[in-house]
Amino acid sequence: MHHILKSVSVIFHPLIMPIVGVIFYFTKTPRFIDTEVIWAKLVSLSILTIVLPILLYFLLKTLGKVNSIYLRSTKERILPLILNAVVVILVIQRILRPDPYIELYYFFVGILISTLTCLILAFFKFKASIHMIAISGVFMFFIALSIHFSININGTLALMCIITGAVATSRLHLKAHTYPELIMGIVVGVFPQLILVTKWL
Repeated sequence: MHHILKSVSVIFHPLIMPIVGVIFYFTKTPRFIDTEVIWAKLVSLSILTIVLPILLYFLLKTLGKVNSIYLRSTKERILPLILNAVVVILVIQRILRPDPYIELYYFFVGILISTLTCLILAFFKFKASIHMIAISGVFMFFIALSIHFSININGTLALMCIITGAVATSRLHLKAHTYPELIMGIVVGVFPQLILVTKWL
């Protein structure tokens, strides 16, 4: 069971959740978008949101700014969160303009707000769960898309409920977070997406 729960934390790592949201959007949107454009967006987003953060992590580790990928202390979180916010800003400004990707644009604006909120909490020595921020933010985005596009994705939403619960259980089992840190992570992940829904729903 330990290995299964540890695998859940790895498989549903915060780094991959934004691209999961983007893939889901492109598979469900009723708008016609050229396949080449979709692949170009996915490749560029993967480089910026997955590959670049991994490279930056190894740079920070080499410089002695972080001790492990788990970022166990709030002090270790500050610089990676700042760099991640910069990456998200680049995505918003260069890759996902409001027109014609208004849903994805505000999805990433929500991610930016969640990242900055997590950063502020880190300054106050509170370690909100980044895993829960990521999974709950994507979950809220899925719900909003189902309403926006009038599509039935009850199966997907049920699966997301299970995954969210599994991630929370995993973080508790690994003693990475406390209950308040998990709850705060959910709040920080959901509310920016929920508030920004009014911009495009």
